[in-house]
Amino acid sequence: MLPPSIMCRKHLLGEHVEMHMLVGTLQKGISVQGYIDNQLVELEHIRARHDELVEEMIKRGYNHKSPLPDYPEVSGGVVDREENLRDLANRCPDCRERIENAE
Repeated sequence: MLPPSIMCRKHLLGEHVEMHMLVGTLQKGISVQGYIDNQLVELEHIRARHDELVEEMIKRGYNHKSPLPDYPEVSGGVVDREENLRDLANRCPDCRERIENAE
């Protein structure tokens, strides 16, 4: 749920794949409670988040050919954006550089 512009290529594309995997899980009726409990997703924002990621991918010249399919309407989950920002900056030097340049 961080601004896609501060994410390195690996994290941007990785989160895009995760959105598709999450939708696939929802389509199969499999619980996503672990994602909710670990504050990794805000279910009601899946489509909007996917669209934000795609917009950034296109800005960077990446090809996007995987529209998000329909899935059951769900809600729940809260993401701690500040904690995620700190975690990303600590884990990824490329993202940390993008974060510092955005400030």
